[in-house]
Amino acid sequence: MRNSTRKIAAIVGAVLLVALSGCTSGSGKNSMTLMLDVAYLPKHAPFISAVERGFFKAEGIDLTVMPGSGSTNTVTSVDTGKVDAGWADFGATVTSQGRGAEVKQVNLLQARSAYAVVALAGTGINGWADLPGKTVATEGAGAMTAMWPYAMSKLGLKEGDVNVVHATSGSKIPGLLAGQWDANLALYVSDEPAIDALDRKAVVLKWSDLGIDLYGNGIVVSDEKLRNDPEQVRRFNRAMQKGFLWACQHPAEAAQDFQKEVSGFETKTITLAIGEQCALNWGTGEAADQFGVMDDAGVQKMIDVARQFLGLNPASHLTPADVYSNAYLEPLHRNETIQAP
Repeated sequence: MRNSTRKIAAIVGAVLLVALSGCTSGSGKNSMTLMLDVAYLPKHAPFISAVERGFFKAEGIDLTVMPGSGSTNTVTSVDTGKVDAGWADFGATVTSQGRGAEVKQVNLLQARSAYAVVALAGTGINGWADLPGKTVATEGAGAMTAMWPYAMSKLGLKEGDVNVVHATSGSKIPGLLAGQWDANLALYVSDEPAIDALDRKAVVLKWSDLGIDLYGNGIVVSDEKLRNDPEQVRRFNRAMQKGFLWACQHPAEAAQDFQKEVSGFETKTITLAIGEQCALNWGTGEAADQFGVMDDAGVQKMIDVARQFLGLNPASHLTPADVYSNAYLEPLHRNETIQAP
């Protein structure tokens, strides 16, 4: 456990270091800023590669990639003009829009949600049937906490069948390693690589396997930005799509790009995270073969879930047209080979 603690400290230190240094590529008239959902993690490697491999430069954009502190804060930063674009959870975007944020999702890079129950291998949880009687840790104000009753209903379980405790984001994995609880509610694209970095193996129970198949994270920009500079948003989306898919097709090289910015992660951990992230690129709806494209049915499902679980006012008149637009996309397709500039 002492060695694991040292590794956790090293990983946290690396994240904090990047939060100070950033990943920048200039400034000026054609500069843009992109805020991520949280501080840099291996799952963010495709964003760094998109800059490092020249995809944004080819579109005439100097992009600065900034760490975030939660999707809701990222959406707020976009809405208030602090940043040009954000990488944010779809549910957080919808609930923020319901509270008046004038933003839109314009590029659904993560067409499926990464919500999961994450446990350690060899500790008694191998499938959903093992959860009754176990203790699961979650962050008190998180979307997964709010939606946990939805997952329980899919399992045919009632409140109390699984013990839920609240923990801070930074304590969830240490608590899991120490045996304080049996599993975490977590984004597996973040937690599985973090557990791998500590030389342990994770068991991942994906909510999507229960039929809770929702949109994940996408690119958010302000309505003002769309009015004032729609062509820059189109150029941004072209670069982001190509850079992201290039990283998915070249995970080892993308891992090297990430390691230039963030120390403390082995190549295998980063490539694991890239693989998990890229497995979420493609959805299941009518736009399943078009990278980044959303449809009314998928967005309406998110609005309905936000009303039921995430605090969206039931009287809200929010519609899919208010939430998203595909008008700024030239979507790439499955099996399309991407060349770096």
